[in-house]
Amino acid sequence: MEYEFIHDAITGEAKARFSLEHEIIAPWIEVELGNDSDKLSQLLTAIDNVEKGQQHEIVITGHEYSITISQGDVEIYSNASLNEDEVLSEMLTTDHIHFDENEVAACGIEDFRALLLSWSKFTNHLS
Repeated sequence: MEYEFIHDAITGEAKARFSLEHEIIAPWIEVELGNDSDKLSQLLTAIDNVEKGQQHEIVITGHEYSITISQGDVEIYSNASLNEDEVLSEMLTTDHIHFDENEVAACGIEDFRALLLSWSKFTNHLS
């Protein structure tokens, strides 16, 4: 999983950029996590609980994105992708445009923990 954190040149806000197959993690980390230390603690505790076998799977539903933490991996997905009744217009699904392909990203649980800690370190150093 390739990513980088940057400061927006205009607003100074922390932004994330991810490789194509993980690009949904960028808006998730910016929108759902931000620099909220309580949410960070909740996520790290959830990872620990799953790794210790205290829980098999944990689903955390956010405003726009949700996350599933299970043994070995983490999946992040757009809440809009859960709405099966919503069908993309024919114009959006033709011409090799596949919006649904990047609505889900998965990574290993250790990589995800490292990502969370890196993001926390980056956002806590904002001036």
